Amino acid sequence: MTASTPREPAPTGARADLPAGAGRPVRADARRNRDKLIDAARAAFAASDDPVALEAIARAAGVGIGTLYRNFPTREALVEAVYAAELDDVVTSAPALLDAFPPEVALRAWLDRYAAFVATKRGMLDTLRAGFSSGRIATAATRERFTGALGTLLTAGARTGALRADVAPEDATLMLLGVFLATADDATPDQTTRLLDLLADALSTAPKGHEPA
Repeated sequence: MTASTPREPAPTGARADLPAGAGRPVRADARRNRDKLIDAARAAFAASDDPVALEAIARAAGVGIGTLYRNFPTREALVEAVYAAELDDVVTSAPALLDAFPPEVALRAWLDRYAAFVATKRGMLDTLRAGFSSGRIATAATRERFTGALGTLLTAGARTGALRADVAPEDATLMLLGVFLATADDATPDQTTRLLDLLADALSTAPKGHEPA
């Protein structure tokens, strides 16, 4: 039978039990291809509520399906790589935003960055749930990293007096998670923006609409 386009979880001959390039240095072009696949997958997952065909991701990245499978032997491997990259970006953006803006402005910008992270997960929720259930993705560690990033912002704001010093980062994290859990099925971008504004307002020492007369 003539070979057809490879299908999930991996084409014939793919080693799903080993990471791509295990034991070998990663060439610069291979690294670029991997990064392009992750970027294409991010955009595709954020744009769709349904599972995205891996062939479409490969096309968007400008590589062949074989290159995708060499880097990510299964859909789960690709989804988890995208999730890890997004998580790293959200966490590391907190100090970067503080370098560029006052703490209260950095906090509001970081909340939008978190919202973008949530949007990216739309098209990969089913696969992520499997990763959470199996323990491959540690939810406790993820929340700890988010709480640490949010704590960095709150500490900087408390130091300048712009943000409240009496709010525990863990409580602020739960409030943030609650916004997205409560609106997971039918939130509009405008509603999400309003709710994040309310959260930022609650963390501020001078919330909008409450200035002294």
